[in-house]
Amino acid sequence: MTIFSKIIAGEIPSYRIAENDRFYAFLDIFPLREGHTLVVPKIEIDKFFDLPDEYLGEMLMFAKPVARAIEQAFACNRCGLSVIGLEVPHAHLHLVPIDHIDDLNFSRGKIKVTPEQLSAAREKILRHLA
Repeated sequence: MTIFSKIIAGEIPSYRIAENDRFYAFLDIFPLREGHTLVVPKIEIDKFFDLPDEYLGEMLMFAKPVARAIEQAFACNRCGLSVIGLEVPHAHLHLVPIDHIDDLNFSRGKIKVTPEQLSAAREKILRHLA
């Protein structure tokens, strides 16, 4: 069982942003920028493009309102999307508020955030989530 499956099952606490029967979105606790959100399928599949075809399209549709809420909640040019998949063997998308291409640079250091900052970021996003 991956760490993401444990988060989805509620065994590990998370800062949930959205959820449906197939997907779960939550804040990254080691973000590149404030508001960095992960979108994961509830099925445990390692590689993104090994997901069933219907999941690929549905995952983007699930992520769309979350991305729009992130853009409204944080001063940014847009919400960037990245699929890296090396950190956790469970397919996932990164949604990150960005102003520059380097804002999606996963080789640079992550920002340090407190639980209070994560809660505040979650509330900002939820206020804009339709």
